Amino acid sequence: MQDTMMKRASELLADGTVVRVLGWKNGEFVYDPTPAVFDSAEALAQDFVYHDFCGSNLSKYLIELSRLEGKTLVFLKPCDSYSLNQLLTEHRIDREKVYIIGIPCDGKLDPDTVRSSAEGILSAVTEGDSVQVETMYGNVTLNKADCLLERCTVCKSHKVVVFDEMLGENGTVNPDSNRFDMVEKLEAMTPEERYEFWRGELSRCIRCNACRNVCPACSCEQCVFDSPTSGVSQKAAADSFEENMFHIIRAFHVAGRCTDCGECSRVCPQHIPLHLLNRKFIKDINTYYGEYQAGAEAGSRAPLVNFTMDDCEPNVIYKGGSK
Repeated sequence: MQDTMMKRASELLADGTVVRVLGWKNGEFVYDPTPAVFDSAEALAQDFVYHDFCGSNLSKYLIELSRLEGKTLVFLKPCDSYSLNQLLTEHRIDREKVYIIGIPCDGKLDPDTVRSSAEGILSAVTEGDSVQVETMYGNVTLNKADCLLERCTVCKSHKVVVFDEMLGENGTVNPDSNRFDMVEKLEAMTPEERYEFWRGELSRCIRCNACRNVCPACSCEQCVFDSPTSGVSQKAAADSFEENMFHIIRAFHVAGRCTDCGECSRVCPQHIPLHLLNRKFIKDINTYYGEYQAGAEAGSRAPLVNFTMDDCEPNVIYKGGSK
């Protein structure tokens, strides 16, 4: 797939359709690829990569890139495409400045999981249900299902929902993803048990802001937590209240807009399952307002901003169509 992607990108650069390409390049290690911009076929040939560790969502970078002159080519996996559609809905990306190539995806590898079973990784290639890992100390074969990112184990959709062209065959939505199983386990806990669970998780937060910085739904020009008058600007939490506040406020800010791309949990250096906060909101919205998937369709109005007389409001009684 990498060679096919590079070939098509080079063609679109050569004929002037696009002036830059948004993709991935390897970081210090092969299991740590990072988003990157390429402006020539030579740059692509030198650094462009696409492999099973390329799990990062590229959609947010288009907020800035779509403001530049000329079109930007972007490669979008299915989960990325939902995020881009949501950003289009919020008028954060200029669609006319983006050329989208959809790429199929069967799941990306979790670097930490692979590294725990194979030290000194040089490469990792998926072959069917297994992962062939080349290391400095020899080769290791792992079960792919045991090595996937959490979001990939409960993938909601293999369908790229917005594209100008597809490389390969597009997938389908997966209605039986079981992504709410852990949310239901938390709901079954007593309030005290849930509190202890989240205190245990959020107490590890070091306020690095990686979750906020990578989240496509966190697209404000200036975050309230960066304001010098907020009292919490760029500082470690002083107590447990502040530890809770940051993540709970952020979850409320993206409620109804989060596409469940899982980037927040993927980049967290403390391995806090932040996606569970967002999934709780998604599950509740589905329960009380009807099934809704943010980013499935550009321009759709989320239930939380689309009032109807059928909305579930237990503290309001309607009679004859009026309050």
